[in-house]
Amino acid sequence: QVQLVESGGGLVQAGGSLRLSCAASGRTFSTTAMGWFRQVPGKEREFAAAISWTGGRTYYADSVKGRFTISKDNAKNTVYLQMTDLKPEDTAVYFCAWRRGSFRVIQNTEYDYWGQGTQVTVSS
Repeated sequence: QVQLVESGGGLVQAGGSLRLSCAASGRTFSTTAMGWFRQVPGKEREFAAAISWTGGRTYYADSVKGRFTISKDNAKNTVYLQMTDLKPEDTAVYFCAWRRGSFRVIQNTEYDYWGQGTQVTVSS
């Protein structure tokens, strides 16, 4: 079992920045990849970014590439999502996710554990 706890969401004006954090606990020694997804009501949870746990390679959705940066701190078992130049369409609940296997996976069904989510609201 792996437990994930997100933090750092909030309300920000368009053009602003936020940093999300996700702390992992439990069987973290088996971590190979972690990702961030986001979801708005009535829509499927969509991929935003992912990172490989050992090499630190990253993968981004086109919608966030160049504005969001995923990073990690292995010693703290924590993954971050630095979001800049935020737009109203980035408004969503953001979820941290964990999987074993490749980090270049965008299907939410391929992730094994999820955090509870943190709300990000971008005002225009």
